[in-house]
Amino acid sequence: MAIFLKTVDIITTVLTIIILIRVLVSWYAGPKNVIYRFFDWLTRPVLAPLRRIIPRVGRLDFSPLVAIVIIQLINFLLFHFLR
Repeated sequence: MAIFLKTVDIITTVLTIIILIRVLVSWYAGPKNVIYRFFDWLTRPVLAPLRRIIPRVGRLDFSPLVAIVIIQLINFLLFHFLR
């Protein structure tokens, strides 16, 4: 069980970091940039469903924030209930 929990912790941490990097890259690079497209490709499976639910507020996209909160909540709940 400890290996499963550690694996989940690593996956959620890496996914959170990738989403944060994508947000930072989106501030400085345009959609034609290779780095932007790479991180967009990595995070699209997580962020696309949220973007259908959460509308943009002007130029602000809150789907990465909501995704990080959901990912961390899942991580917390798994650790809380499986320990």
